Amino acid sequence: MAALTLPVPPAAVLLDLDGTLCDSADGIIAHLAMALEAVGLPIPDPAALRACVGPSWEQGLPHIGVSAEAMPAVRAAYRLTYDDAAPSLAVPFPGMLDALAELTDAGVALAVATSKPEYLAARIVAEGPLATVVDVVVGWDPDAGRYTKADSVRGALERLGPDLDPATAAMVGDRHHDVTGAAAHGVATVGVAWGCAEPGELEDAGAAAVVATPADLVALLLDRG
Repeated sequence: MAALTLPVPPAAVLLDLDGTLCDSADGIIAHLAMALEAVGLPIPDPAALRACVGPSWEQGLPHIGVSAEAMPAVRAAYRLTYDDAAPSLAVPFPGMLDALAELTDAGVALAVATSKPEYLAARIVAEGPLATVVDVVVGWDPDAGRYTKADSVRGALERLGPDLDPATAAMVGDRHHDVTGAAAHGVATVGVAWGCAEPGELEDAGAAAVVATPADLVALLLDRG
């Protein structure tokens, strides 16, 4: 897929949570394995479980053999152990808080757009250090009609205000779902190399660029290269 043009500097930046802002993959994988075991399903190898980090469970779990019929039980077992632990497991990657502060100081609006349930993403942000730099959080919420990353991107754009032109916003994420979900609304994506993507995944999905560090992200978005 051809990459969209990245606005530099952007008026707003939408940020994925797991694998982009927070180093939370190991905790998610561990609790997913426990959930599969609890409902009597086989536990795939760690690489297969890691591929589930990022998309919604509806998109990710079928790839590890979870049927539509088994999904409610897996989800319930996962929520039972993971939800209380989630805020302590979602630790910002080194340099991310400084990067977000620089973007804020430059006048860039920030929002989290995640496939994680919104109630849980909001709690993770509110109870941790991200609360100092991010106050808009949009995630999976079937009651609001949000099931996919594209739905979360749409919701984040709406909450940032009716005057925001999507072409002036940028998405930052670590999986192909971030790239394609943002592109559905005309938003270019910067991929991050520190997340869960396979080699070439972000480029193949159409990311405008892929950065190696949070400092590189700021330099790219604010044209400090």
